Amino acid sequence: MNDSWAETVARATELRRELHRRPELAWAEHATAAAVRAELDAIGLAWRPCADTGTVVRLAPTATGRHVALRADLDAMPIREATGLPYASATDGVMHACGHDGHTAALLAAARWLHSHESSLPGPVTLLFQPAEEGGHGARGMIADGALDGVEVVFGWHNWPGLPLGRALCPDGPVMSANGTFEIELIGRGGHASQPEATRDPVLAAAAVVVALQQIVARRTSPQQAAVVAVTSLHAESAATVTPDTARLAGSVRAADDEARTGVFALIDEIAGATAAAHGVRAATVTTVRYGATVNHPRPAADLRERLSTVLGPNWPEPAAATPVLASEDFSYYLQRIPGAFALLGSGTAAPLHSAEYDFDDALLDPAARLLVGLAGAPEPP
Repeated sequence: MNDSWAETVARATELRRELHRRPELAWAEHATAAAVRAELDAIGLAWRPCADTGTVVRLAPTATGRHVALRADLDAMPIREATGLPYASATDGVMHACGHDGHTAALLAAARWLHSHESSLPGPVTLLFQPAEEGGHGARGMIADGALDGVEVVFGWHNWPGLPLGRALCPDGPVMSANGTFEIELIGRGGHASQPEATRDPVLAAAAVVVALQQIVARRTSPQQAAVVAVTSLHAESAATVTPDTARLAGSVRAADDEARTGVFALIDEIAGATAAAHGVRAATVTTVRYGATVNHPRPAADLRERLSTVLGPNWPEPAAATPVLASEDFSYYLQRIPGAFALLGSGTAAPLHSAEYDFDDALLDPAARLLVGLAGAPEPP
């Protein structure tokens, strides 16, 4: 297959919109996996399933140079799409609100070009089509199923609305944050609302805990340390005249690295307990680690920055953007295992990630696929 680069990008755009039309949630990407595998068959590439709905392709297995892996993610999100686009989700309540359809299409475009130039590759190249990035620990599943066997360096990227098209972020060290969640149960004593002295009100305590937790970022961590503590739900169901026995809070934590996340978790437990005691109730706090920080290795990050300069030009760095950004990525699992690097590529899209109005910018497919082709060491597309 010897398609021109323009034909390759046009096919990627078509595929991206097909994938957008039929999104699937983490660990349920069966039609998505089938579409990826059908395209690989059409290209003429052998593949193997990995971690159920994931797929691994290996090119130039006998080449003697550095073995490079390139990764894309497959899953969508439980969001009802509100774009009104002709290719909008046909699955109610599920949409590609994070651009994984674009990531997959770009890697398929790269796969087509790499296959046509396989004899020119300096070393083996592994393509990782990964399920379950959105909280499903899909990268961990891929690694357990041998996706990184023999791989020496791994690269990935994510589209980033808010950064202009043609700009990017790719630092040494942390590029995306560690995250986690917390749940706090306030345990009091319920009773009649007309007799507050006979109760121990968990609702009042919960409200105080919500406010008190804000001191973690405002007063208990350094201004130079990136962190977020967000209370995202509060439940204390009861009748209008009844003080309930319990109230429950839940929320999200983001921190620059795994150690900082541990410190934030300890402060949540301390502050919730002390605030609850001041209100005559008891707090039971449970914290859960989700993804580690995505931490770039210096040499692969330098390689990735060099390719960004080639693809986007010398003005690609975004000087006003701080890193790490406080979103999280399970690409961190790969970087905990082997050297590699991850970049955020500006898409200029008006709607943010995880919005019902988000859509991946197809103008990003060409530079993203060029970036992947270059990282594999293949000849430059025209």
